[in-house]
Amino acid sequence: MSETPDPEVIELASKVFDLARTGDTAALAAYVDAGVPANLTNDKGDSLVMLAAYHGHAAAVSALLERGADADRANDRGQTPLAGAVFKGEDAVIRALLAGGANPESGTPSAVDTARMFGKADLLELFGAR
Repeated sequence: MSETPDPEVIELASKVFDLARTGDTAALAAYVDAGVPANLTNDKGDSLVMLAAYHGHAAAVSALLERGADADRANDRGQTPLAGAVFKGEDAVIRALLAGGANPESGTPSAVDTARMFGKADLLELFGAR
């Protein structure tokens, strides 16, 4: 199937990815409610949750998770939203992801591994890791 993607679909997807990056929770939720897949990924495998988490938007992360997004969906490099939030030091996002069922052991490196790398004992305790 070498069908050329519809430019309007590409434009809409780009807009939705930008909403995740900027944390426009209301608009992002409205698009997902209207039928945009909650687990939509870009060309690097970054999901909407990954983009919202990496850019520090806890409310957007929660809204996506409430709409069925996978909290542990890894990108093409094996990174999860939770590990990205640990790397960026986004405590509110970390808590939103954990509330949404994220597994601190998922991904490469995992959130636990990332917390160890950066000496974040408080997060290791939160994750129940040693």
